Amino acid sequence: MSDGLEKIISGVTGESINQLKAVSGGDINDSYYVQTMNQEYFVKVNKQGPEAFFNREVEGLHKINETNTINVPSVIDVNDHDDLSYLILEWIDAQNHGDERQLGEQIGQLHKQTHDYFGYPHFTYVGTLKQPNDLYESWNKYYRDQRLLNQIQIGESLGVIKGERQRKAYQLLERIEYLTPEKPDASYLHGDLWSGNWMFSKDGDPYVLDPSFLFGDRHFELAFTELFGGFSNKFYEGYRSTNQIEPYYSDVKPLYQLFYLLVHLNIFGEMYGASVDRIVNYYVG
Repeated sequence: MSDGLEKIISGVTGESINQLKAVSGGDINDSYYVQTMNQEYFVKVNKQGPEAFFNREVEGLHKINETNTINVPSVIDVNDHDDLSYLILEWIDAQNHGDERQLGEQIGQLHKQTHDYFGYPHFTYVGTLKQPNDLYESWNKYYRDQRLLNQIQIGESLGVIKGERQRKAYQLLERIEYLTPEKPDASYLHGDLWSGNWMFSKDGDPYVLDPSFLFGDRHFELAFTELFGGFSNKFYEGYRSTNQIEPYYSDVKPLYQLFYLLVHLNIFGEMYGASVDRIVNYYVG
């Protein structure tokens, strides 16, 4: 791998590698810290990357960066066309503490940026799962048809959604239009905002990473932040200082968390089955 990285870095920057070490960067890709004479980089590589995998991530980073609301790493180069797909980003020196209130404020500002439609013009990824998309005039139709239905169908193909779980899941789909708002603001959403996808730089500035970008109800994003923890009360205080949380949030939060639980069920297996069943039973009975 070091020979391949040397060739990539040399071709992109014209410099040779002074230091190379593997770093944590999730379970999907191999990730590295790379130092040349003049710069430091974060490099992700994948020998068998899915179609346009890194390019979709880059699109999301650019979309967020265009809002001037919260920092994202600068993209140096991306390639999804060869046997070795890669993404080169600027290296961000991270620290373990910072002002989570500022993080919440900036996510709130991101969510104030809106689009005319819900969804996204083409497919993205949630983890390694391809996420089909289209642009919808109705949020609840998009959420039903492109989000929940897709994950249910993936679960059926994997054998983790069947029998009573399958029957009730389709009952729930029939009620989605009555349980979720039709036309909330179509906010700019990171789409995969959990504790592993944000950080503080050494200067204390919040950064977000690895987006799965879409236009949608901002409460969908907030629901995910509450699913697995990792966000303090200061984050939500900061969010509320810049953006309103609607009264209907408490009613739809479990339903929005269901999407991410279905994703985890399909990727990691039955350990998430009970959580899926609990939410489906809550709405279907």
